[in-house]
Amino acid sequence: MSDRLPGFSTLAVHAGAQPDPTTGARATPIYQTTSFVFNDADHAASLFGLQAFGNIYTRIGNPTNAVLEERVAALEGGTAALAVASGHAAQVVVLQQLMQPGDEFIAARKLYGGSINQFTHAFKSFGWNVVWADPDDIASFERAVTPRTKAIFIESIANPSGSITDIEAISTVARKAGVPLIVDNTLASPYLIRPIDHGADIVVHSLTKFLGGHGNSLGGIIVDAGTFDWSTGGKYPMLSEPRPEYHGIRLQETFGNFAFAIACRVLGLRDLGPALSPFNAFMILTGIETLPLRMQKHCDNAKAVAEFLAGHPAVASVSYAGLASDKYNQLARKYAPKGAGAVFTFGLKGGYDAGVSLVSKLQLFSHLANVGDTRSLVIHPASTTHSQLDDAAKVKSGAGPDVVRLSIGIEDKEDLIADLEQALSA
Repeated sequence: MSDRLPGFSTLAVHAGAQPDPTTGARATPIYQTTSFVFNDADHAASLFGLQAFGNIYTRIGNPTNAVLEERVAALEGGTAALAVASGHAAQVVVLQQLMQPGDEFIAARKLYGGSINQFTHAFKSFGWNVVWADPDDIASFERAVTPRTKAIFIESIANPSGSITDIEAISTVARKAGVPLIVDNTLASPYLIRPIDHGADIVVHSLTKFLGGHGNSLGGIIVDAGTFDWSTGGKYPMLSEPRPEYHGIRLQETFGNFAFAIACRVLGLRDLGPALSPFNAFMILTGIETLPLRMQKHCDNAKAVAEFLAGHPAVASVSYAGLASDKYNQLARKYAPKGAGAVFTFGLKGGYDAGVSLVSKLQLFSHLANVGDTRSLVIHPASTTHSQLDDAAKVKSGAGPDVVRLSIGIEDKEDLIADLEQALSA
């Protein structure tokens, strides 16, 4: 190619990939192997000592996964990435590098219900404490900062409400506090929002959702922006202090602006073990090739469906940032000008019972606990994904008793509207 920087669609197809040097295969092969042969004893020693890059064991790295990592890093504008088994695994591996027992991290209240549960309950066993803040009140993040704060965690587009988070404003709070900003970019994908461009230091995804896009493979990924100085104030010893398991290497000093991605691989993935299978990496890579086409169709369909619901007499409210009347519309115009995403919620006048009834009457929409599929999906969060929360917490997270969440697929929008019409009329 020329010196021209490739565009997004070109990167989605080509980044990280080369024809296989042995066979000439154009598609990235599935390297379905547990381990890799060393050239000699010195080569093996250099790999284990982090003195050379290469493959050792698929739990730590695999050539198929490496193409996926390079591609997503390129799409997000990061320096490096690490693929893992799921979005939840990505969150565990990220925070393991940052947190010590007794430390705190601040999280936006509007999050995926599984993340709320993970942060509130599972992380307690590690001694990691979450402090909640309101993404609609930036000052609440400032008030939550203490000497024990090690990170701030937000979603670019919140699940399930579809609200847009002011990434730049919260990044300012994180900079002032001297901690990294972690952004879950699952619902937006880098096609709509690139959080690193707005001040994020770390980006995580559930690859299971829009990046894979076909509801057939689990995966997660961590993207290192290369923007944070991990040596600041001795807050992050995993990166700034000598690592005894690697002969005293200081990861920040040795690996510079991709030190965090290295730490996640050689300290997190190596020991916790949530490895992504090469087959799933292959499936997700195939999905990413059509990401720009799919995401635009998702967004166009979602806006049409949201407009229909906003005018329906059985609907009490619609929370979709793509609507001009929505409170997040200005943020959507700033951060996601190509579309406000494909996941949003609406409230029914009949409350909880109406929500449960609606999902059972839809025929084209699939009732299941996922988003980001080519197929349109529906769920009633209060009875499923957010059922572990009390009523007040459900409302705060955007999953009140009357709320139904839609993930709009790439079918014909007229068919989606017709299915909603018959279910609402019934």
